[in-house]
Amino acid sequence: MSRRDFVLSELGLTPLWVRPERITRSMAAASAETGQPGPQPVAQAVPQPVAMEPAPLQPTMRSAADAVRSAIADAAPALRPPLAATSPNPAPATRGAPVQQVKLVIGEGARAERIASLDWQALQREVAGCTACGLCQTRTQTVFGVGNPQAELLVVGEAPGAEEDRQGEPFVGAAGKLLDNLLAAIGEKRGERVFIANVLKCRPPGNRNPQAEEVLQCAPFLARQIALIRPRLIFAVGRFAIQTLLQTEAPVGALRGKVHEVDGIPVVVGYHPAYLLRNLPDKARAWHDLLLVEDQLTQLAGKQG
Repeated sequence: MSRRDFVLSELGLTPLWVRPERITRSMAAASAETGQPGPQPVAQAVPQPVAMEPAPLQPTMRSAADAVRSAIADAAPALRPPLAATSPNPAPATRGAPVQQVKLVIGEGARAERIASLDWQALQREVAGCTACGLCQTRTQTVFGVGNPQAELLVVGEAPGAEEDRQGEPFVGAAGKLLDNLLAAIGEKRGERVFIANVLKCRPPGNRNPQAEEVLQCAPFLARQIALIRPRLIFAVGRFAIQTLLQTEAPVGALRGKVHEVDGIPVVVGYHPAYLLRNLPDKARAWHDLLLVEDQLTQLAGKQG
């Protein structure tokens, strides 16, 4: 095992998260093939809450979340107390009708109108040659996005980091590895039914927060990507991506667990993978967000199939 793989393992990025029922099905299949009883699940001790418990979830979500909490607790015993002591105002996961409908801001003026008429290839060229803000002077290259241009799931992050700026692809490095694990946990994979993009197409120097003018200049690019991809669902991760899409200054914690809507497309929000690397206890909450993404994709596939 390489040092990098060891560090990722210690951070809890492996093994991939799965729903408990998938584990049960795999165990049953293995038992049927061998004719021998499969391994029996071992009951895990669940830490007692030391602070406010999250608001009740749907039964399916709670059982999955409890299983993940136990798995994380077993892999990293030091995390047990924080997993029970979650933030004071967790947002419960809800299904059904969107709770907030937003019209995506695409910018104003001739530039925004021109971008709104571009096809996919022309949009890529427009992003690659963009000089609309000062980020063009410090970038190595633009980061358009990666994946299937007819994706069912669009993941929207905030801005490229140093490694993304070098490689020209969003979400690489440790945060990208975690994002890939998150997607794999719900049966999705980068480049298949998924497209990954950022609000900003250029890296802010020093990985600082995006500035309002930079977001304004890049907004038409993201709006056009959404219009051309027309995904079934958008998964927005990180404060700036969420606030840009939903046009709100509300904190992420107040927006999680609900289905929002932008231009008629359902939006689920969650924590940025880089944040989760710094705040490991919130990975259990990220599982709740993933379950909501998976449930929404299943429901939408049933409606449109």
